[in-house]
Formats: sequence, C-alpha cells, structure tokens
Amino acid sequence: MSTHRPEPDDLRRRLLDAAARILTEQGPAALSARRLVKEVGASTMAVYTHFGSMPGLVRELMRDGFARFHALGTAESARHPADPVAEVAGLSRAYQEFARAEPDVYAVMFGGSALAGFTLSDDDRRIGAYGLRSLRDALRRCTAAGRFRPDTDTDLLVRQLFSQLHGLAQLTRAGYIMGDYTPDQVLRGMLLDFASAAGDEQAAARASVATGLRSASRPGSESGSADR
Repeated sequence: MSTHRPEPDDLRRRLLDAAARILTEQGPAALSARRLVKEVGASTMAVYTHFGSMPGLVRELMRDGFARFHALGTAESARHPADPVAEVAGLSRAYQEFARAEPDVYAVMFGGSALAGFTLSDDDRRIGAYGLRSLRDALRRCTAAGRFRPDTDTDLLVRQLFSQLHGLAQLTRAGYIMGDYTPDQVLRGMLLDFASAAGDEQAAARASVATGLRSASRPGSESGSADR
C-alpha cells in the first residue's frame, strides 16, 4: 500500500481543480471546505493552510480562471497571425465558450457571485482587465493593418466589445436568447456590425468573422451556420 503524500503545491492544485469541478457540476451551494477536502482526501485544515479561508480559496479560483482564460486567448491569437479581425472573432468565440463551459467560475471572475463571502477587490479587477489584453492587442493589430480606421480609440473599443461579450454571456446563461436565433448567430451578427462600425469593409469582415468563428477543435465547422 502506497504511503505517498501529495506535495503542498499538488494538493493546492487539486483543491482548486476540485472547487472548479464542484461549481461546474453542482453549482455554488455545493461548495464547502468539508466537501472540498472529501474530494481530494485531505483534512479541512488544508484549505486554511493553502488559502487562509474559503473566500481566499475562491479568490485563487477566480485568478486561476483568468490564467486559464488568458491561455485560451494566447492559443487563439496564434491561430490567426495574418488576420487580426479573425483573431478578434476567435477570441470572442473563446470567451463565450469559456463562459458556457464554466458558468459558475465565470460568475466569480466577473463579480456575479458572492460565493463563500468572496467579493472582488480593485486588485482582482485589475487582474481581470489584464486578462483581456489579448483582445485589446488584437484590436490594435486591426488598426495597424488598416482594417479599422486609423483614428480608432482602441482602449474604448475593447471596453465596448467586452461589454457586448459579457452581456451575451449573461443573457445566454439566463436563457434569454430565444426565438429564431442562437447565441452563436447573435455573436456572428454582433461581430460583423462591430467590425463594420470600426471601419472594416463588409466583405472582408464577413470572411474574417467566418474564419475566426471556426472552432480549432472542429475543423471545417462554423459557430452559427446562419448567414446574415
């Protein structure tokens, strides 16, 4: 019988992974120190040793979510080295996919949950804003490439797009995207309008958005098959 004990960093990682899994599979009401340590085979003290408190654990879960969110963005950006508008569309698709796959982690990341007494601090918000830098940088490349107007205020533009993406994620989770259009089709139309308003030619925007909305895991597929 093995007597191996997990290293401290390994246990910390397993606690975070277990917290994310519980949130995703069972929701916020299921998350507790007692449930976490049962999942990983440790004592309750492990939560307080590694995170100080349950709100401390939730804060680390939020920051870990942003780290994974940023890693997705970095990978998506690398798929479109020659087409920054496709990059913006791909990043927007990845944003929506993350929000759908991990809705409760997403809610913690953006202040939509007071889980375990946790509330966002200004430092947390700065970390969150930093996690969106891939989107900001892609928008800057759109301007540099001549796709967007040269006088575009990229700092304002990223805030506008973030607001739209967050709104779509929230409405999708609440089931308010109803009727004839799916959330993916709404995203497609939103991105086409966004790029055109920023100065892109409509035909070029349509081609780039279609490219960006193709999932890397499903070659040849497109997010939202309906055209506008």
